[in-house]
Amino acid sequence: MHLTEGEKRVALEQTGNILESYSRERGNLIPILQQVQEKLGYVPLVAMEEVARHLGIPPVDVYSVATFYNQFRLIPPGKHQIKVCMGTACHMKGGNIILDCWKRRLGIDVNEVTPDREFSLERVACVGCCTMAPVTVIDEEVHGKVTPTRVDGLLFSFGVKIPKGQQKEGEAVEQQ
Repeated sequence: MHLTEGEKRVALEQTGNILESYSRERGNLIPILQQVQEKLGYVPLVAMEEVARHLGIPPVDVYSVATFYNQFRLIPPGKHQIKVCMGTACHMKGGNIILDCWKRRLGIDVNEVTPDREFSLERVACVGCCTMAPVTVIDEEVHGKVTPTRVDGLLFSFGVKIPKGQQKEGEAVEQQ
């Protein structure tokens, strides 16, 4: 994903502020990346290069660590983060169907962001709301007993309209 010059400038500024509180020891790499992620919501390439320069290590070493641990996000999150629970209860109640529905409606895959950066989609482990399965969490708000029709309704609440032709047969009927 391409970052604007403004995004790069903010990332470098924030990363610089974080690096001021860390010594140049290689052992600080993960805590630094965690703080960058916490501050920016992701770890951009320009921040990794700045961290590498601060620690005196090759940028590829920083990239290797950032891509090894799945806690690090390398692209900016969408304005609205959609997390589909795939815990045991949600899986048994059709979590995969709901995840596929989100993917089709947004036109993105898991861990991607829509081109307008409005939505990002994640697959997460149990969110602890098993009695409400299948569950989707949008911007930390839990939505239970989600159906494909409910996915359309949730998107509609954000101003997204689903063209009629995009709905598959049977999806429009919500079972209670």
